[in-house]
Amino acid sequence: MNYPVIKGASYALIHAVNLLINQGTTQTLEREKDPDSEYLKNLPRHLRSFEQVVNYAPSQAYIGNMRPDNLRDVAKPWYEHPVNGSAQGRYGEIMAEDIFYGLLKLADAFDLVMLETGFTARVKKQIAAHPLFGEDSLAALKEGENADDIRKRVEEYGAEGLYYDGELVGCVKRAHDRDPNLNAHIMLENLVVKASGILALKHLLDKTGVAANEIDYIIEASEEACGDMNQRGGGNFAKAIGEIAGCSNATGCDVRGFCAAPAHALLTAAALVQAGVFKNVAVVAGGATAKLGMNGKDHVAKDMPVLEDVLGAFGVLISANDGESPVFRTDVVGRHNIGRGSSPQAVIQAIVTDPLDKVDLRITDVDKYSVEMQNPEVTVPAGAGDVPAANYKMIGALGVKRGDLERSALPAFVEQHGMPGFAPTQGHIPSGVPFVGHARDMILAGDIQRAMIVGKGSLFLARMTNQFDGVSFVMEANSGKSAETTDIGAVKQVVAQAMRDVAERLINPN
Repeated sequence: MNYPVIKGASYALIHAVNLLINQGTTQTLEREKDPDSEYLKNLPRHLRSFEQVVNYAPSQAYIGNMRPDNLRDVAKPWYEHPVNGSAQGRYGEIMAEDIFYGLLKLADAFDLVMLETGFTARVKKQIAAHPLFGEDSLAALKEGENADDIRKRVEEYGAEGLYYDGELVGCVKRAHDRDPNLNAHIMLENLVVKASGILALKHLLDKTGVAANEIDYIIEASEEACGDMNQRGGGNFAKAIGEIAGCSNATGCDVRGFCAAPAHALLTAAALVQAGVFKNVAVVAGGATAKLGMNGKDHVAKDMPVLEDVLGAFGVLISANDGESPVFRTDVVGRHNIGRGSSPQAVIQAIVTDPLDKVDLRITDVDKYSVEMQNPEVTVPAGAGDVPAANYKMIGALGVKRGDLERSALPAFVEQHGMPGFAPTQGHIPSGVPFVGHARDMILAGDIQRAMIVGKGSLFLARMTNQFDGVSFVMEANSGKSAETTDIGAVKQVVAQAMRDVAERLINPN
């Protein structure tokens, strides 16, 4: 079968402590309930610097400078044992908050973002020096706005303030006087998705060497949804991101499915490419301000840094088979059916063992599983446990039950086929996709043959159903022999010649 391939992947983190304080859901709800709470007073003392984020081992794993398995060699807690990190990575970068405000302005199509004049001048220098943007992007930043005008917008007209080092440096205006879906807070959320998605897509194009005008279709798979009061979530982040990234020949749409959305989007992209509808489909997702500092209360209570201070974004390019890149096995796809039941075991069976059974593969035939790759240093203090480790133990236990491995081999299975969690808790980001770039490199290097990417989601969050959700797919080494597309015209010519030969023999049997 002529499978599509995973041509490349990109990952970006944006350090966003001021957005955490002012836009993170945990903080905004706390401020509404008790603006003088001890948590809000103590929070600033638990925020990390940009350098601390860069030198945090999971950050380096996320942008590709360290393999996830190597996190086992770093002493814990990781936040107390910094590594010698770089803001530039194999798959992308870690961006500071001030330049990211500049990207918000670049992403602004309706003049909603106001940045103060002096701050604009500062950001212009950073964007001009950035290899993915440069001086060609500066015109969109304009010259900036008067500080008093920005303050008046925030204090009198419901604009959402943009702060840096405690100073008001800009704002995002509301897009409609009465539409709650276009208020300033939601417009800021949406612009953050768009701007971080642009960063991820531009890195994807840069890392793969594919020109922007070669992208045929874009699928956006973040947690937010843009629209107005008449069609909430109508979209379209995908085309908005592609427009700024220069993908002039692309169209696209948004795919939503809570945490499982990226896996659904990648599956859709692979189907479109394998069907021959498009050659290059980019799956992109921007970050969610709502998740910033989500578990901050638990982190502050335990006198540790608030580790949910980064926005996460990613991009993956699915392309026609090039005979080299790892293939997307469209015949090994797991799915959690509606009638399957939502117990943890039922979900794992549906999305892990069922697809393997279809092609006679054992659990141990998959070299690496990428499940919900949340960083345990974020989740354990909040009482949610080590999510990746729990999933690996469950997969291994199913392997024991099926006879794929001995019970005594279970600890070794978790070690060999799993990895430490390293992704920020940005909902859609951890679920499977952070390992796609690493898996691609490991397969190309011959370190592994096969990896399974798992996406799971909690649909009950929308209060529409108690159903769980999940899909999975397998990445595998390319055989180097892509199946050729059948030339129908050539087949017709062969058939016609054969019929003429038969007729000739009937007419002239000798």
